Amino acid sequence: MSNMPTPMREPLIPKHGGYRKLRSFQVAQLVYDVTVRFCDRYIDRRSRTHDQMVQAARSGVQNIAEGSLASGTSKKTELKLTNVARASLEELRLDYEDFLRQRGLAQWPPDHPALRRFKTKRCATMDEFVAWVAEEVARTDTDRHGPTRTNTTRNQSVPVGAGQWRSVAASELVANGALSLLNVCCYLLDRQLAAQAAAFEREGGFTERLFRVRSEKRRG
Repeated sequence: MSNMPTPMREPLIPKHGGYRKLRSFQVAQLVYDVTVRFCDRYIDRRSRTHDQMVQAARSGVQNIAEGSLASGTSKKTELKLTNVARASLEELRLDYEDFLRQRGLAQWPPDHPALRRFKTKRCATMDEFVAWVAEEVARTDTDRHGPTRTNTTRNQSVPVGAGQWRSVAASELVANGALSLLNVCCYLLDRQLAAQAAAFEREGGFTERLFRVRSEKRRG
C-alpha cells in the first residue's frame, strides 16, 4: 500500500466572501459614513450633488462586497464589480475636490501637518474621525504652511465638538480627511484589481475550473 499522501482536489467553488476583512472594504465603509455626515451638514439636501455623493460612496462599499461574494463562481464578475467600486470612489473624489475649489477652500498636499497627524491616527471608525476633526479645529498652533483655517478669527468663535461640524474650517478638514481616505482606498482597489486580473489569467474562471474538476474526477 502506498504511503503517498492523496493530493488535494481543487474545489469547484473555492472559498469566497470574507469582504469584511478586506482593508479596501473597511476604508470604503468609513468613507461612506463620513460622506453621509458631510453631505447632511454641507450639501443642500435638495441638490443632486447630495444624492450623488452619498450614492457614489455607497456604491463603493456595496460593489466591493458583491464582488467578493461573486468570486466563488465568477472571477469575471468579481473584476467587474471591483472596477465599478473603484470608479464610484473616483467620482466621489472629484466631488470632494469640486466642493473645495468652488468654495475657495484649500485642497491640502499630502505633507500638510494636519494630514500627517490624520495619517498617524489611522482612523478606523467614525468616532475616531470626528475626534480628529475636533482636535484640529481646536488647535491653536501654526506650522510651516502658515496658520491653518482652523486658527482664523472667523472660526475661533465657532465651537466644534464631537458630532458638531459647523464651521467653514471643519468642512475643509472633513473634505481633506475624506480625500486622504479615498486616496488610500483607491490605491488598495488598484492593487486588488491587479491581483484579481492576475488570478483570472492564471486560473481562468468558473468554466475552466469546472472542466478541471470534472477531468480530475474522471481520472480518479
